[in-house]
Amino acid sequence: MGVFSVITINININKAKTIAHDKRREARSAEFAPLDIKATIPSEAAAAETARQVIRDRYAAMQTAIDAATTTDQLKAAMPQG
Repeated sequence: MGVFSVITINININKAKTIAHDKRREARSAEFAPLDIKATIPSEAAAAETARQVIRDRYAAMQTAIDAATTTDQLKAAMPQG
């Protein structure tokens, strides 16, 4: 018979949330970058602002989900995909 070791990993959920928020901010910034330029072009500004609002709404929902997460699975589900 073999001997098995059980390794327990404790995750500090508050630190994990901080990391998740950092990743969320990075992803949000990357999505905003091309729209920041378009927002300065008069003929494209309105469409860029509409697209920026969609991004704001999506990442606001993500922020709420990260803040509400109590498990790592919930935190992973709230993270940006990609």
